[in-house]
Amino acid sequence: MTPELQAMADKIKHSVELLRRRLDWDVATKRLDELNALSEQPDFWNDAENAQKLMRERTKIVTAIEDIEALEREVTDAEEISEMAELDGDTSMLDDLVVSMRAALERAERAELSALLSGEVDGNDCFVEINAGAGGTESQDWANMLRRMYVRWANAHGMKVEELDSHDGEEAGIKSATLKISGENAYGWLKSESGVHRLVRISPFDSNAKRHTSFSSIAVSPVIDDTIEVDIEDKDVRTDTYRASGSGGQHINKTDSAIRLTHEPTGIVVQCQSDRSQHKNRASAWTMLRARIYELELRKRQEAAQANADAKTDIGWGHQIRSYVLQPYQMIKDLRTGVETSDTKGVLDGDLDKFLAASLAAAVGAENES
Repeated sequence: MTPELQAMADKIKHSVELLRRRLDWDVATKRLDELNALSEQPDFWNDAENAQKLMRERTKIVTAIEDIEALEREVTDAEEISEMAELDGDTSMLDDLVVSMRAALERAERAELSALLSGEVDGNDCFVEINAGAGGTESQDWANMLRRMYVRWANAHGMKVEELDSHDGEEAGIKSATLKISGENAYGWLKSESGVHRLVRISPFDSNAKRHTSFSSIAVSPVIDDTIEVDIEDKDVRTDTYRASGSGGQHINKTDSAIRLTHEPTGIVVQCQSDRSQHKNRASAWTMLRARIYELELRKRQEAAQANADAKTDIGWGHQIRSYVLQPYQMIKDLRTGVETSDTKGVLDGDLDKFLAASLAAAVGAENES
């Protein structure tokens, strides 16, 4: 193998070793056999909720095993092809092999990061709340751009997006929105997005074409199931009903179907207007409230995430986690990890992986040092 190919092959082999250890290969394959046997039982689907939980566990193990085996095959194939290409003096084959090995190495690195998503709720779905900061139309348009960015990221990763609540701006954009993003490790990947996001650009709403700075905040919390207990006393929660507004409002605002819950001890407010049924909106709002309170408790136990809680107290200068500059130059920079890119269009179209991966790696590194 050429030195470049050998270096990539060695890195992939190292990743495979780490992935096997983190998965605990023997235990995982034994558990997979157990899950396969259970799924073949005639009464398996009698308890649909438990069956779905077991099938998600099975899918996770199968995916991990297949990823490892695929990487092992690619390295073995690369070694054989490289040997033949060198004997034949086929440089074009070697060039193609470099391209495929680079792609394999990227997958290996991503698989390593995914294996680090071992927090108690990292594998769960999540709620993403977007709130425009001060600045009227400018910030509301920015909040809408962020909503689009997260929807596109989720779609690109095969995740399902459901909008639970949205309030339109007066002229453009949104004042706020709440998305439920469902997919493997949705919370684990997106949890580091909590904080204030800053935009600098020439305003499309300013006839003088002046540069404006806008802020919007993101709050990410995990969707939690009944296996996690969150104690909320009814007396601590104020319930308000109101007529739905925003997209689709003309169809669902004939009655006071929208629900707003305020948890008075913490000041947490959640609201839902996605359904015509007040009962369903109430149930969704309570699920969101439990998630927010649980996420608050997680932050209290994780000192490394405390900055996120501080950032949410003020949507403005000095609290941003990422800066998006579109004018006078193009640059997006994460102020925590230092990762930056000039591909602003790509990021706003949902290409967030480089930022999410860096944040995850930094968080895991901080935990290992503590």
